[in-house]
Amino acid sequence: MLLARLKDQHPQRPFLERELHWTTAGIRGESRLQKKFCEFYTDEEFQILWDVSLKIGTWSVQMDGLLLTERCAIIIESKNINGQLYFDEKTGEFFRINPAGEKTVMEDPRVQLNKHIRFLKQFFQMKKINLPVSGLIVFTAKDCEFASKPHRASICKTYQMIEYLLKILQAFPHEAENIKLSKIKKIISTNQTPYKSSPLCAYYFIDPKDLQPGVYCLQCKSLSMQRDKRSWICSICSLRDPSAHYLAIQEYFTFVELEITNRKFRDFCGFGSRAVATRLLGQLNLERIGESKACSYHLRE
Repeated sequence: MLLARLKDQHPQRPFLERELHWTTAGIRGESRLQKKFCEFYTDEEFQILWDVSLKIGTWSVQMDGLLLTERCAIIIESKNINGQLYFDEKTGEFFRINPAGEKTVMEDPRVQLNKHIRFLKQFFQMKKINLPVSGLIVFTAKDCEFASKPHRASICKTYQMIEYLLKILQAFPHEAENIKLSKIKKIISTNQTPYKSSPLCAYYFIDPKDLQPGVYCLQCKSLSMQRDKRSWICSICSLRDPSAHYLAIQEYFTFVELEITNRKFRDFCGFGSRAVATRLLGQLNLERIGESKACSYHLRE
């Protein structure tokens, strides 16, 4: 949606397109990982949680998956990286060579996994949970190849994941005493801390003035919706959508800032009626601060 509001010549566009590619590839990889986990089975009780976000003070982590068993907890990290993958044991470097032969040095995923293991051990200690913690890194790209791999490292491909998880479990003794997985799952769920991102223009160093105004048409994928009586109509495909401005408001809060005024709303959507803007903003569940022309609208907590 941000790309739709930037001109083709915008200097940040190539970078954002790469970011979008990596993000969508990562989502597909996590989906493949979760589907594969359906094959996991053990006679012992277990619980699985996906997209776990926890925080200790200012230290926050996001884990793709967390398997809870009576033997241990296993953090599952998903990595969607294609090409030939190299783990250099001497230098500690991790890099990949893509199909075009280009080398890219990346952060070693083992460092992130070790950080998450250290975090979860501390979290369990604070919550008086007596459960060992381990981890597994799963590379989900279909066309990745391990050109070199650390000895005995818990690193595998998607199709190998189940066997690796079972192997990790076998390394821990069975200690079912006083371990109630449903209680542990509840503690983790109640302590989930949703990720709060800064507005994307600030995050990607984009001047909000570079954003093209307009209301997005979900059918023809353009900023072509025009206000027509009590609805919006697309000037290209003639789609009518009375709630098209809902998405525009979401875009503004995501891209620009977490408060909006009548004037900023009109400028962002590209129409001129102050009365219409007041009525549309009033339809939304926003917190209004101030009176008359000086008022602003904010997302509620």
